[in-house]
Amino acid sequence: MSWKFVRRCIAVCWALISANPLHAAPNLDGLAGAWSGAGSMKPKDGAWEKVRCKVAYGVTKPGRAFSLDLRCASDAYKMALSANIEQNGAQLSGNWFESEYRQGGKISGTATDDGLIEARIEGQTVAALVTIRTRGNHQSFVMDAPGSWLSQVAIELNKETR
Repeated sequence: MSWKFVRRCIAVCWALISANPLHAAPNLDGLAGAWSGAGSMKPKDGAWEKVRCKVAYGVTKPGRAFSLDLRCASDAYKMALSANIEQNGAQLSGNWFESEYRQGGKISGTATDDGLIEARIEGQTVAALVTIRTRGNHQSFVMDAPGSWLSQVAIELNKETR
């Protein structure tokens, strides 16, 4: 076996490893901007209600941190959730606060290159799982918080273009 052949094999292997998306950190900067849509919310002791929502994502440190400001309202309920999230590779961490019911806590989770964010939010009286899936200018936001005042939220959003 010649050294020329070995060097080519090493070069090809290095190129494949470098191009593998599993080694790259997801870039969440594309979320930046305003999103709006509709869905439903389910209070702990009530029926599902239709809801309108607006979400604003802001990039606070490109590739490393972003903010989220989610506002939803139905005929009977409101939700105003804000969060500041740090990104370290695929790992997410940060803080959240819901101003209508004055609760807050920590966020932890992961993000993938294919537009999936899976997070857990925890506070003194609430624990919830949040899944955000983004494909192009469409996003689904699902929150499941058994036992919380607001046990489930499911909304579909579209990015506003100007």
